[in-house]
Amino acid sequence: MFPIRDHNPSERTPYVVYALIAANVIAFLLELPYMESERAIAGFFRDWAMIPAAVTQGGEVHGIFTSMFLHAGFLHLAGNMLFLWIFGDNLEDQLGHMGFLAFYIACGVAAALAHILADPGSIIPTVGASGAIGGVMGGYLLLFPRARVDILLIFIIFFRVFTIPAFVMLGLWFAMQIFSGLSTPADGGGVAYWAHAGGFLAGIVLVLPTWLKRGAKEYWQRTDGHPPHPEIDYSPSNIPIVRRRRK
Repeated sequence: MFPIRDHNPSERTPYVVYALIAANVIAFLLELPYMESERAIAGFFRDWAMIPAAVTQGGEVHGIFTSMFLHAGFLHLAGNMLFLWIFGDNLEDQLGHMGFLAFYIACGVAAALAHILADPGSIIPTVGASGAIGGVMGGYLLLFPRARVDILLIFIIFFRVFTIPAFVMLGLWFAMQIFSGLSTPADGGGVAYWAHAGGFLAGIVLVLPTWLKRGAKEYWQRTDGHPPHPEIDYSPSNIPIVRRRRK
């Protein structure tokens, strides 16, 4: 189950989202030559990934920032960029271009710190924008809890698109991170669940001032948790029917 789009159009061009996607793609292209060799990619990640032990014992903090632009494979990159594309434009719309950039980096840093706290002695390199994007999802949840999101459900050979409220999709995602973090050893599993959860919570906290400024619960009451502008309707009725002419 993963989202394919929301019904929440942004009212300004999300230049920062575009730039972040481009930066992640460029970073991945720079990684590609190293991926041909396990030794080469291990050395690359040693220099640029976030390694908790290197931070806590060696003071190597640069990886906290560089790691959020690196990915372990194409699907890892594609999944993260899809989430950023769907939810990021609306946060940039609300926070402004530079405000959203600062928010994104702050969520990425918070996610890295959460991962370090979970296992400060780990020597496993950590890469990915998931923590920062988790923050975007947390902020989106606070501002637009009832915005409609289309998800693609895949079950063996069953494929179907459902429309559900954002709080259902994002709430389930967060619950999965907590459950997986509690049930997976800190040094195993290959996924930084606590980084995802930490970024998500950081996103809620960092968007809280914006939510309060808009009236907090009164803002939810005015909008019923929906975006404060008309939503996009993707119903088939909007697609014109072209009938075949008979000769």
